[in-house]
Amino acid sequence: MKLLRNPEIRRLLLILGVICACATIAAFIWNVGFGIFTLVLCLALITVFLIFTHNRYKRLAALSDTVNRILHGDNSLSFDGYDEGELGVLQSELYKMTVRLREQQQALLDDKIFLADSIADISHQIRTPLTSINLIVSLLDDPDLPEQTREQHMRELYMLLGRIDWLITALLKISKLDAGTAPLSAQTMPLQVLIDRSAAPLQVPTELRGQQLCLRAEGQVTCDPAWTAEALGNIIKNCMEHTPEGGSIRVDAKETALYSEITVTDSGCGIDEEDLPHLFERFYKGKHSSDAGFGIGLALARTIVTAQNGTLKAQNAPEGGARFIMRFYKGTV
Repeated sequence: MKLLRNPEIRRLLLILGVICACATIAAFIWNVGFGIFTLVLCLALITVFLIFTHNRYKRLAALSDTVNRILHGDNSLSFDGYDEGELGVLQSELYKMTVRLREQQQALLDDKIFLADSIADISHQIRTPLTSINLIVSLLDDPDLPEQTREQHMRELYMLLGRIDWLITALLKISKLDAGTAPLSAQTMPLQVLIDRSAAPLQVPTELRGQQLCLRAEGQVTCDPAWTAEALGNIIKNCMEHTPEGGSIRVDAKETALYSEITVTDSGCGIDEEDLPHLFERFYKGKHSSDAGFGIGLALARTIVTAQNGTLKAQNAPEGGARFIMRFYKGTV
């Protein structure tokens, strides 16, 4: 009998046997009829104990078998049929555990698929400029190449190397933010200082394109200055690349009782409706994207903002053009 393999059951039966024997002997000494009654009662109690314990072990064995099948990938199982009591509590906790394990398994599978897709995208994004670099290097190897053409190829070479460097740097930053290893500080600063810092590297490119960059802000914001400036800079850069020459880019920032908001609006062609749901996905390039883009700048921007419990969304402005709205809330939302 499997039940008697348990040493605790054997010890308990031994104790019950000793108690019953002592009670029966004492009852026989007192009265023979009372002794017989005590003996029958003790045997009945031991029998009932064994029956209930046996049924409990059967239920535990069934529960163990259910858990074992779940661990081997059976996803069509349930824990129905358990009543209230300690087994019901155990069933409830096991159910929670299996649900959590299934969620973790699915999350790991999604991460694996995402990692594979990301590696494929990164390989594709790096292979394109590398192909151009190999072609330029082969052209530079020609000793009869005119000096003017050589200088032009050198400029293209430096530009392509810069693109690869920016891509790798951006991906490393996203990886740090995803892993939670990037130190993000919370500092309160004027919004005007933040947007000036973000737009400073883009002042010359916008002037060369004949674009007007308008900055206006009032109030303060609590965020990480360096990371947030990079996120806002990526958004302004994206608007600059999608705004025609002579167009305008407007950055408005304000503080309310609930949040600090930064709005970036351009006078470009706007965002295609099919692109809006995917605009912040990594390596996604919309219909109006340039060949020079990687589709990583906006993804990095949203990662930075959400890491600070902020929000970033994109929409088409009523007057035309794209509009990006960045918010940093003063409380938990």
